Order: sequence, then C-alpha cells, then structure tokens
Amino acid sequence: MTVAAQKMTFAEFLSYDDGTDAVYELENGELIAMPAESDLNQRIASYLFAVLLQLGVPSYRLRIGIEVAVSAKRLSVRVPDLTVLSEEGATALAGASRSLVSLEMPPPWLVVEVVSPNQEKRDYRYKRSEYAARGIMEYWIVDPIQARVTVLEWVEGLYEEQVYTGDKQMISPLLGRLELTAAQVLQGGENA
Repeated sequence: MTVAAQKMTFAEFLSYDDGTDAVYELENGELIAMPAESDLNQRIASYLFAVLLQLGVPSYRLRIGIEVAVSAKRLSVRVPDLTVLSEEGATALAGASRSLVSLEMPPPWLVVEVVSPNQEKRDYRYKRSEYAARGIMEYWIVDPIQARVTVLEWVEGLYEEQVYTGDKQMISPLLGRLELTAAQVLQGGENA
C-alpha cells in the first residue's frame, strides 16, 4: 500500500518517521508500507538463517530485515527477508547507525525473498530486475504459495534461474550443493 501521494527523495525516506514500528520500502520514490510477515514467512527466514550458519557463513554477514538500496527509475530501497553480505559489505556496514546497504557499498552476496500473498509480482518481476541491476550474485525466491524455491544466479547482468520443488536437493551457485530440499525450506524446517 502506497503511503504518501507525493514522490519521496532518498533523503526524505531516510528521515521518515511516522512514530510507529511499521516497515517501509521505497519503490521508485513511493513509500510502500510492508504488510506484517506471516508466521510461516518468519519461520522460513529464521530456518534459512540457521542453515546458513551451519554451512559456515559467519553470523556477522547474515541479516534479517536489512535495507538494500537498488537502482530503478528513482532510487528504491528493498527489505529482503534474509540477506548474506559479502566480507567487504559487512566491513562497510560495521558501526553504521542504520542497517542500510547504500549504493556506495558492495552489493549483498545473496538475498532471499519469501513471497507473501498478493506480492508475487514484486518478488518475481520488480525485485528480480532491481537486484540484477544492483549486481547481487544470487537471489532466492521462496514461494510457499506455488510450493517452489527459485534460485537465481547473476550472469552477465541477468539472472539465470533454477526452480526447485518437493524433495529435489537445492544447489546454490555461491554455496554449492546444499543438504536442503525445497520442501524443507517451504516448511520452515518443520519436520526436517
């Protein structure tokens, strides 16, 4: 849901405070209120956080709810469900007063979006092109609605995709073969 009728600058977005704990994304200058995450979406993000820790990704490189500036018609800011920073990105963010990966910082290494009802177009279409333009090496779209996990690898400015369903073992271009199936991810680790 668009909040402000007038386009907002990046500086206005950074200083925006409506006195609530609401989460907003900036989409081509429009302030978009993010719907509350479902319990399943939160479980999926938390489960993947734990899996990545077990795979040896250091905790200081993992973030839930970090803001990521991306280029679009106007500067946009996205809030992925889970983000893996590069070593350089984690260093650039260290000590920052706001958990925001600006355009001047190295792009995240991997972002994960868990699709919410009525948000499919944003995750599959808009964010896909924005994350590719930002040079994010890997983008996962976890879709509980369509019961699939799409792993996108950034190759020469575009994403190439691999779709996983059911008990098919996932492969991450950056992390390799995972001891993880789409079914495990979609259940948020329940019954894993």
